[in-house]
Amino acid sequence: MAFEFIAGNLALDFVATVAERRTTAVERVPTPASLGEWFADAGLVDAPPAVTEAQHAEALVLRETIWALLTSDPGRPLDAAAVRTLDRYAASSIPVAVLAADRSVTTTGDSTSCLAAIARAAVDAFRPENVAHLKWCQGTDCTRPFLDASRAANRRWCGMAGCGDRAKAAAYRARKRTARS
Repeated sequence: MAFEFIAGNLALDFVATVAERRTTAVERVPTPASLGEWFADAGLVDAPPAVTEAQHAEALVLRETIWALLTSDPGRPLDAAAVRTLDRYAASSIPVAVLAADRSVTTTGDSTSCLAAIARAAVDAFRPENVAHLKWCQGTDCTRPFLDASRAANRRWCGMAGCGDRAKAAAYRARKRTARS
């Protein structure tokens, strides 16, 4: 499966492993093996680590904890239990990069270290300077969060290859219908 990393933050991309949460809720990491592939595709490790059923379940707990924090009322404090859960994951060691004499770099880690890196990215997303740039895709069914790093701070879609193209095509068709009327 091809994964997309377009949110500008690893934790936001991890949350998006459930697509269209309000409608079809497509699960993109349904198995331990697919989660290992996601870790490697995300660049956390060079090769997919072995992931057990229990570790897969733990990863889904972290993902849903991050989702709950992201979707909480911005005018209220974050849920203390969810924050503790996130902090517990973030406290573990992250994947390790090792430099060899030939200048090659190898990054290795297990499922726990990959989840720690994701949790730390989530903590980073909640920094005040990042929260100001946190947005939600305006695609019809999309539920993907992203950090808007555009100069004008006017990014509307998670990505142009999907939601952006669909929105622009729909707007074009609407203009054509109006012009024919």
